[in-house]
Amino acid sequence: MPTPSMEDHIEQIYLLIDQKGYARVSDIAEALAVLPSSVTKMVQKLDKDGYLIYEKYRGLTLTAKGQKLGKRLVQRHELLEQFLRLIGVDEQLIYNDVEGIEHHLSWDSINRIADLVQVMEESPDILQKLEKLKANHF
Repeated sequence: MPTPSMEDHIEQIYLLIDQKGYARVSDIAEALAVLPSSVTKMVQKLDKDGYLIYEKYRGLTLTAKGQKLGKRLVQRHELLEQFLRLIGVDEQLIYNDVEGIEHHLSWDSINRIADLVQVMEESPDILQKLEKLKANHF
């Protein structure tokens, strides 16, 4: 089971490869706001654990296992952003809120949130009721 830090690295590597076609240690470090030496250590661990293949000075590629997890982590992040947006959380708070909660929810909870998002999107009256409730708060 990957740690939250491992998940952050895999998610970022997946995103970089999807966006740029490659992921370099320096790009990962910049995106995660950590030192390149920390990324190198984590990449070596992820290589050892079978999530990616790392060749010093040559770059890295995700294995099938790493791609599968990376895709799932990106989908989890996007789902939680979507959920918070639907329930009316201020747009400026969403990213940090998701970063704060995404590693603390079980996959069962994530699946139930996905179900709830689907229901909410199919039932605009629920969203209207939420907006009315939101107006009554501070």
